[in-house]
Amino acid sequence: MKWVPDRTGRFAKRPHYDPAEIDAECERIIRDFLMKKYGKSEFPISTSDLGVLIESCVEDLDMGADLAEEEGDVEGVTEFTRGKLPTVKISRALVGTASVENRLRTTLTHEFSHVTFHRFMFEVESKPRSLFDNQGVEVQEIAKCKRANILGAAAAEWMEWQAGYGCGAFLMPIRSLIETVHEFRQLENIPAGALSLISEEGQELLQRVAGAFQVSRDAARVRLLQGRFLQDDGGHESKHLF
Repeated sequence: MKWVPDRTGRFAKRPHYDPAEIDAECERIIRDFLMKKYGKSEFPISTSDLGVLIESCVEDLDMGADLAEEEGDVEGVTEFTRGKLPTVKISRALVGTASVENRLRTTLTHEFSHVTFHRFMFEVESKPRSLFDNQGVEVQEIAKCKRANILGAAAAEWMEWQAGYGCGAFLMPIRSLIETVHEFRQLENIPAGALSLISEEGQELLQRVAGAFQVSRDAARVRLLQGRFLQDDGGHESKHLF
């Protein structure tokens, strides 16, 4: 990780992560948790275990928050307060309904990525600009995560982009993802190289990954494009901008 100027003005400087750094840290955290609890790390990680992991790192995890009045279809909120653990709120609309469980899983890991990769900024910077009001009174910094940004935030929204990448890295750890892709290629006798997203093999790989890690096809697509396992023939291949 290195510090670069924050062009959004939110901080004087902000962290720039190499994708491999995010992959390594997410895999370490998720595997350590599973090994400690079960003596092995197997995927998909259960949704309940995701909740337990997050609860161990935050002040409070509210899995039934009323976010209906938030502007822009907000599904998750992470609140940072200097000197305290963050609090995470998940929209009640995602809880208890099987048809939206994959959205719940991506929202949980998106918020956990904020906790993992962004909490330290509110401790190390002497005065984050948005953490104080005009009278110098400390206030909470809040990351409000809209549904559209959980997986696909614009690169300029660096906190959301990093959290989106971390979301995929927690749910589809890089080593297990590589193993899944390799097994698929061997089974189907497919040579090395990125597959076309719109090809039959590319769509089959996408479905295989979605099933193996209990994620949506959209989440699998984003992760496979970011890892260069798939390529978008439409010219919209995901790029590493952190």
